[in-house]
Amino acid sequence: MKPRLNFHKASPDAMKAMMTLEQQGVRSTLEKSLIELVRLRVSQMNGCAYCVDLHSTDARKAGEDERRLAAVVVWRETAFFDERERAALEWAESVTRVAETHVPDEVWLHVKPYFTETEMVDLTMVINTINAWNRLAIAFRKLPV
Repeated sequence: MKPRLNFHKASPDAMKAMMTLEQQGVRSTLEKSLIELVRLRVSQMNGCAYCVDLHSTDARKAGEDERRLAAVVVWRETAFFDERERAALEWAESVTRVAETHVPDEVWLHVKPYFTETEMVDLTMVINTINAWNRLAIAFRKLPV
């Protein structure tokens, strides 16, 4: 694959808006490790090589364990993640597949006890933002370096 265009250069104002969304996740009270696990899982689901590389690297830099990173793709089948992380990953998958799942009540009822209302909105914004980044990177063929 070859890159199609550099979306940062092509539309700096659009990227400025994306960075504003990105900063909301950074400023939230959500744990950095949780945010990176969610970003990694969503990027895996969407098949975004650039973002999988970026967020697995960022997670390692933040101290994430290699074994857990390798297991994110099969998080349901492992005991490596606590209940809050499992809830966040479940929410991330359901929101990412919104056209298929419509984020059912049973997912909401399972996830809700682990997060405050503000955290639920912030987590959903993190999910929305990484989905948008994935779509930009995939559409314009941004490649890991």
